[in-house]
Amino acid sequence: MAFVLPPLPFDASALAPTLSAESFDFHHGKHHKAYVDKVNGWIDEKGLAGRSLIEVTKLAKDKGDKGLFNNAAQIWNHSFFWQCLAPEGSTAPSAKLAGLIESAFGSQQGLLEKLAAEAVGHFGSGWAWLVLDGDTLKITSLHDAESPITSGLTPLLTVDVWEHAYYIDYRNARPKFAETILSKVVNWDFVSQNLDGKGAERANQAQ
Repeated sequence: MAFVLPPLPFDASALAPTLSAESFDFHHGKHHKAYVDKVNGWIDEKGLAGRSLIEVTKLAKDKGDKGLFNNAAQIWNHSFFWQCLAPEGSTAPSAKLAGLIESAFGSQQGLLEKLAAEAVGHFGSGWAWLVLDGDTLKITSLHDAESPITSGLTPLLTVDVWEHAYYIDYRNARPKFAETILSKVVNWDFVSQNLDGKGAERANQAQ
């Protein structure tokens, strides 16, 4: 069964003006779709038909198949990223998540400032992540298509810092993009669910 481009979990115009419908048309409808199409063009010849997206990603990583890994991981990363977004003011951290945030960063604002700084300071293309490492919240960034799913970390929240993620709405102003996304349209319900291993299942449905 071929992988499919998952629909956005909201209307393409629902996050405007933070992110425009035009931005989603390109980012989701063209970039994300291209990763799906490329992986579907390879899985039969590589003997991976019927494998899950995570299995394909991990096997490609282990075998050093950079082309397959980059595209499969980008399918997963993007599918996860869309779930991290929601209309402004529609969600809030759970009590469990709020407690972990306070312990690790002092406050929700402290978390957002540190994650934004990680996104802005990341050199080149990649992703800034809030992850769970054991019982501790940590912030990190990964280059290009690299993903927590191949490094033993539990992803909770991500910001895409590839240029195509922000250039339509923010041109080259990555700092404004990161700060606006994190202050206005984080899906805290999804982030909270990821603490219990339930949220990321949605990203696995791109198949």
